[in-house]
Amino acid sequence: MKVLVTGANGYLGQGICRELIKQGITVIGTDFSDEQIEKGCIIKCGNIFEIKDPYEYFDEPDAIIHLAWRNGFVHNSSTHIEDLPKHYDFLMKFINAGISKVAVLGSMHEIGFYEGSIDESTPTNPQSLYGVSKNALRQLIELACNNSKTNLYWLRGFYIVGNTESGCSIFSKIAQAEKQGKLSFPFTMGLNQFDFIDYTMFCKMVVTTILQLYETGIINICSGRPEKLADRVERFIKDNGYKIKLDYGKFPDRPYDSKAVWGNSSKIDRIMKKVGD
Repeated sequence: MKVLVTGANGYLGQGICRELIKQGITVIGTDFSDEQIEKGCIIKCGNIFEIKDPYEYFDEPDAIIHLAWRNGFVHNSSTHIEDLPKHYDFLMKFINAGISKVAVLGSMHEIGFYEGSIDESTPTNPQSLYGVSKNALRQLIELACNNSKTNLYWLRGFYIVGNTESGCSIFSKIAQAEKQGKLSFPFTMGLNQFDFIDYTMFCKMVVTTILQLYETGIINICSGRPEKLADRVERFIKDNGYKIKLDYGKFPDRPYDSKAVWGNSSKIDRIMKKVGD
């Protein structure tokens, strides 16, 4: 099996490529640069949106995992809307070519303000340009795949925990601050509850999902459990032996963040259990 991974030089791309290679899969990694692309990949760098026939250019892969996305942590950047037709056009070239599987990284921000457990049928009402764009792309690609032989895996991600310094999450920023010798980190009150999942497990779940056929469509890549942001960050600091302390109340909560939201893990649990069996 041959899998193309876009955004392979990014934080998630590195781990997903590593897990694919571990599973014996031939991996083609693409991004603007290749400094951190897993060395076991076939590397082809460039602007994916400028390639006339990406299916042929990337050696006719059996599946694509589309992670590439600009400004993912700048939720109201105009680039999300500007790039939406480019993402659609790029993925449609693979679907029209008859690729077997298309997997796209979605987001809990497609849902918008919501309290409680999110399953695959929870109505969407995104409250940011990032969420609007991800949700629109999902709807467009769902329509296309429903009228083709391509299987769609919409990988709805939640909050990923890892201690890399190269990412943009709060955990990466704390790792950066610790390395810089800072004694405190400005924080909210941390009362909101979210669904956190370990980076390594996230990558394993993504790869396990795209290697099977009995569960497709929207799939929550999540733990299925809510936890207070403050509790999870404090545990992250303790687990990594950091000396930095949280400075509570320095920032307000984002107005579009729910007080308590987590993923329903029934679908991903079935996938992981079946593979384990």
